[in-house]
Amino acid sequence: MTPITCRDRHCPKCQALARAQWLADRQADLLPVPYFHVVFTVPAPVAAIALQNKAVVYDILLKTAAETIRLISADPKHLGAETGMIAVLHTWGQTLTHHPHAHCLMPGGGIAPDGSWVPCRPGFFLPVRVLSRLYRRLFLERLQAAFDNTKLQFFGHLTHLVEPAAFGRYLNALHKVEWVVYSKRPFGGPEQVLAYLGRYTHRVAIANGRLLTCEQGHVRFRWKDYRAGNKAKVMTLDTEEFIRRFLLHVLPKGFRRVRHFGFLANACRGAKLARIRAALEAPEPPPRAEPVDYRERYTFLTGHRLDLCPVCGGRMVEIGLVPRSQTPRCDTS
Repeated sequence: MTPITCRDRHCPKCQALARAQWLADRQADLLPVPYFHVVFTVPAPVAAIALQNKAVVYDILLKTAAETIRLISADPKHLGAETGMIAVLHTWGQTLTHHPHAHCLMPGGGIAPDGSWVPCRPGFFLPVRVLSRLYRRLFLERLQAAFDNTKLQFFGHLTHLVEPAAFGRYLNALHKVEWVVYSKRPFGGPEQVLAYLGRYTHRVAIANGRLLTCEQGHVRFRWKDYRAGNKAKVMTLDTEEFIRRFLLHVLPKGFRRVRHFGFLANACRGAKLARIRAALEAPEPPPRAEPVDYRERYTFLTGHRLDLCPVCGGRMVEIGLVPRSQTPRCDTS
């Protein structure tokens, strides 16, 4: 017997194997250096445009965050080296409201032009205020370019922005507000990095573990109130409102929410990581052979078995496939 899955990347139940496989693949990329976590957010007026233009604005968010890190890292006044970065798009807050932001994880250092490893200062990666100013300028420039190339659409309360003068005034106001970029404490080691990445890369909006009840037209779920000292609370929403909030975070088809930049980019990762390990005198990771069967691979990666009954713990044996129901199609002719 095998679990029935929809395999949709937005499903909170269908990402376990993909998450485990991705983390196992990334294990080979870890370096014996401190890791840092920088978060790039956008003001509410930009989030409103993003909700109506997801593919365009989310792409700008991830690329601008990476470009900001790249330019500041390359500046000799700060690091003077090429860094690597994994950027993960998040579009939700604890209560499932629309809150687009990018989580960026990177090693504390970079490759110098001569191939040597340049470490960052202990406990400090890059100045947040400098990052914020450059990020704001680059983001608004790309947003203006998207408007000029007619890549943006506006509906409802934003319809007036189709006029160039109105859109220009809208952007001018955003030049005068603070764009929040913050850096969290550096990670203690590679194990912490992987544990953290696992919570962010293959999860959308809400995990099943936070859901409490769904009855009488209401959904109850746990959420963490960061403004009240991370206090755990319970929220109740009408079923329709809960579904509406969840659907806010469905991504455009084909959109990549996890991206790799710098020396962690797919095109050059293997060669540049080898150079970095040589400079750090760190050993190459051992080769890893994984089972082909997905059930055995899941056990290999997670330590949990899919063929054990969650109730009695007995072994489940596949005896056949349940045929799909043949639903007759309506004749619209």
